[in-house]
Amino acid sequence: MPVDFSDDAEIRIDLPPHLKFNRDQVAELVMQELALPNASFSWRLAGRDPHLIVKKKDRPPASLGMDAPGVRELLASAPESAPLIGLGAGKKKVSVDLDHHSPHVLISAGTGGGKSTILRTIACQFLHHGAQAHILDFKRISHTWARGIPGVNYRRDICDIHDALIALGAEGHRRIRLAEELGDDVLASAPDLVGPRNVILLEEINATMAQLRRYWEKIRSSDDPKTSPAIDALAEILFMGRQVRLHILLVAQSATARALGGPEMRENFSTRILVRYTMNAWKMLVPEVAPAPKPTRHPGRVQVVLGGTARETQVLNLSEAEARAWAMAGVPGQRQPLTLRKPHDAAAPPAAPAPAPAGLTAEGEPEPAVPEAGEEELLGLRAAQRELEGVSLAGLRWARINDPEFPDVAGRDGQEYLYRRDDLHRWARNRPAARTP
Repeated sequence: MPVDFSDDAEIRIDLPPHLKFNRDQVAELVMQELALPNASFSWRLAGRDPHLIVKKKDRPPASLGMDAPGVRELLASAPESAPLIGLGAGKKKVSVDLDHHSPHVLISAGTGGGKSTILRTIACQFLHHGAQAHILDFKRISHTWARGIPGVNYRRDICDIHDALIALGAEGHRRIRLAEELGDDVLASAPDLVGPRNVILLEEINATMAQLRRYWEKIRSSDDPKTSPAIDALAEILFMGRQVRLHILLVAQSATARALGGPEMRENFSTRILVRYTMNAWKMLVPEVAPAPKPTRHPGRVQVVLGGTARETQVLNLSEAEARAWAMAGVPGQRQPLTLRKPHDAAAPPAAPAPAPAGLTAEGEPEPAVPEAGEEELLGLRAAQRELEGVSLAGLRWARINDPEFPDVAGRDGQEYLYRRDDLHRWARNRPAARTP
């Protein structure tokens, strides 16, 4: 049996002529051993060397991109809650409905397995329909395609990821209370009353969870709980259910119970996508599906497991430019401003949207509001350049115009624009090195 039973592989089984056998029984045993839903059998019984050739049948397409026939139509017709993942055998659509099948998705794969590609394909479809996306990317570079898209909250520093998870947990509790007040009948007809759909992309959970624990150990006081509140918030979100419209798309190289915070947290991922898995990983994550299908290194080929059934799938591969374009191509009126509040404001009502600027300066920038006395310290670009390591004044001026994540103007001193010191330092920590000259 080939170690890598890929699309074009075939298996030869010698058939001893002196043994009597039943073709149907042999075929059934082979199908069970290979965990194949469909296969073709070629019986070669004549001559001195009788044997059987087995090949895959009705396999997924070899590749799948935006330019493939019918893909744009499939994306356009996909329900808001059920993004297209890819195509299976016979080019059948494979998707998961987060409102009916499973509110969360686990992606398990080693390095180079295409985890970020899968997340990009799913997330851009939610953004297309006006959802909010919170990208918690400790690797810092996995989802540059999403930066600057309306409705995207991109967090890279572990302190910001910590705060984001706590705030999302608080938002989930607010939505639970609201859902209880509205009742099931009202939510069944208008689920968006609890708020816009929020999709949380949590990259590299193995490293992120370890960093969250270390960060909490450094900042906690003696009377604080030992467990990180951010990890607690993640666990609470996983248990909240579909009604709150908070969905976690989680990526793990090794999705052990310890890495995810306990076996209970892992069980909340009833949809699991496995890429380039080992047999041990399959037994750990999908013990209910046996025998395990043979893994493959075919680019973009995954197993989507839902409801105790594994479906071999060719994932839709959208480039960063294609994903960004599709995310931005949704109806503008559907785009929701981010309403997520900081942890210490969790009990406060949602902040009203900021009023439109009174006008523009001669340089085309919004006229800034003058800060009141006692607010955070403000810096001009020249003063900031002396504090920020590795950033030139020219780089700051370039970023002010070209980088969508550069801090907003917070005040003015004569003709010089001023920015909050904390915002500038946060931007400097998180900026992609290639974005500034």
